[in-house]
Amino acid sequence: MASLNSILIAGGGPAGALAGERLARAGFSVTLFEERRGWEKPCGGGVTWKTLERYPFLLDGTLEKKLIRRAELIAPSGRRAVFDLTRPLALYSRAALNDFLLRRAEAAGARVVPARVTAATANGAVRLRTTQGEFAGDFLVIATGARNALALPGDSWRPGQRDLELTFGYYLPDEDDRLRVQFLDNFEGYLWSFPRADHLAVGVCARMSRHPSAELKEKLHRFLAAEDIPLTGGTAYSHLLPALERDSWKHLPLGGPGWARAGDAAGLVDPITGEGIYYALRSGELLAEALEAGRPENYPALVEKDFARELGCAARWQPTFYRGRWLGQSTTERMIAAAGRSRRFRRLVDDLFAGSQGYRGLKWRLVGMLLPSLA
Repeated sequence: MASLNSILIAGGGPAGALAGERLARAGFSVTLFEERRGWEKPCGGGVTWKTLERYPFLLDGTLEKKLIRRAELIAPSGRRAVFDLTRPLALYSRAALNDFLLRRAEAAGARVVPARVTAATANGAVRLRTTQGEFAGDFLVIATGARNALALPGDSWRPGQRDLELTFGYYLPDEDDRLRVQFLDNFEGYLWSFPRADHLAVGVCARMSRHPSAELKEKLHRFLAAEDIPLTGGTAYSHLLPALERDSWKHLPLGGPGWARAGDAAGLVDPITGEGIYYALRSGELLAEALEAGRPENYPALVEKDFARELGCAARWQPTFYRGRWLGQSTTERMIAAAGRSRRFRRLVDDLFAGSQGYRGLKWRLVGMLLPSLA
């Protein structure tokens, strides 16, 4: 195998930055391309306790954050379930988080170039065309997000409308001490209010193929009015997120000769919750491990073993979660009703928020909770 000494990374979000940090610490020559340093990604910015346990540096006192210990779920009927989180959820400004991770990569020895990659080839050596000129290396990490436009041999896959979620929302100069999430009937997504350190991130996300942007905006404005959250001084945002359908997981190339994808660019996002920070960090870490071992071809198998099966299971559950019926009511209506009256169910939801309850074991935990009531 050809030597892998010079690594080029397109994209400086969590996946690209962590891969760059780990590879630079291992002695690789790393050049990372990020056009907008410390940019504010339009999302909630929530990080689970599972993520904080694996990457404790995210709790660094220099990184601005807000730890949330109270959550409120709102059912389609308006029924509410309020509960304390035994393991807090950390909410970050993505501008602060991305800049923090890039600084760690630089401290490890990576070079960060303020440029956008416009074209790439990987025939033996990797060659990039960027807004700051041309660069060459031995391997390319594609971490450019859901809008990845780089085309490489063997990388014909692109997410279509059925594999994407559209988000719309506002950053508001307001405060809160709780996280709020609302579900709606016949709506394949949810609305949220996430309190960050110095503002509220409010928004809505839904599958792009089913819900147009005008519908999302109208539903979000209704939610804000019902929750008495004023729009005064707000800054609007919109973005795309991967939300792969079940069949898409069977045809998802994570890499090829001289290149690999990580994070959102690889579709590695929970299709139910839209949570992607953990999978971005973990995929960047796994790719770095494969490159350190000199076996980048092992990267897809590492992802499959570590978490891809979990995301595939989430893709199978997703239609049932948002469109399913249970005893005459929607799944989300029944879930929130159960959380309001059952301590065991609240513990389950608490574990889901923390990231300690996976989808693959969820069915049997639910069965174990229901069987005693049927006896």
